[in-house]
Amino acid sequence: MNVKKLLVGMATTALLLTGCAGGANKVKTAAETKQEEVSEVTIYFARHGETMMNAVERAQGWTDAPLTPEGISGAEALGKGLKAADITFDKVYTSTSGRTQETAELILASNGQEDMTYTTDKRLREYNFGTYEGMKNKEMLTAVAEVDGESYEEFVGDLRTNGYYPKVLHLADVLSELDQENVEEGKNWPAEDSQTILDRLFTALDDIVAAAEKEGHENVLVVSHGMSIITILGQLDTEEEYELTSMKNASISTIVHKEGEYRVTSANDVSYIAEEE
Repeated sequence: MNVKKLLVGMATTALLLTGCAGGANKVKTAAETKQEEVSEVTIYFARHGETMMNAVERAQGWTDAPLTPEGISGAEALGKGLKAADITFDKVYTSTSGRTQETAELILASNGQEDMTYTTDKRLREYNFGTYEGMKNKEMLTAVAEVDGESYEEFVGDLRTNGYYPKVLHLADVLSELDQENVEEGKNWPAEDSQTILDRLFTALDDIVAAAEKEGHENVLVVSHGMSIITILGQLDTEEEYELTSMKNASISTIVHKEGEYRVTSANDVSYIAEEE
């Protein structure tokens, strides 16, 4: 046997094996390619459909109630409107409240994505109103107004004139202070203060975006609650481009995340529902 040829052949084989082991010519998967191509993530915030407690104007934070027939039809119309606009989702999140999960299921069924699952996250819940939960909205707001030296009518008038943000944070702080004397350890949860609410909402938002960027997801649906959505939008819309009034049931608000920055691109949009009506 020609020893020289044998040694050359062995060296060539070794080089080929080394190249394969080093992964120099590794073929990227479709998911890896998509991840690199995603330059921005759009978060579609949807407020849940109308609930029975919404209909009777009672405070509904961590307590829950099913959707009304109107709430069901509104969520279905939203899903159909999104489908007509050719908007589909790569990932879906809801709070742990039943009303947001029911809304998400209706949206996905009407959007042609009925087989998609969703992830629940308790950080996306509504404000916790403590012992004021289930109380008539007017009664709860009157308690806050009195601390501010206002009447209920003055308090609500200010909301409608000057917008809900940042007054909703002030409302949370007043309720939290008032509720301290009503707390019974082991029996109830006290109302949340504004910093607690901000911390949980924005930790959740950052985690959702980080997961989207990692997985190469462009469109993410988050079904949450009126005051929580207002809080996120209000913190991010530093130029106050959008008038933040009460979020309508089944409305859509959008935020775009690009190159480490958030930008609000719509708020309280009910045009998708309008297209279906």
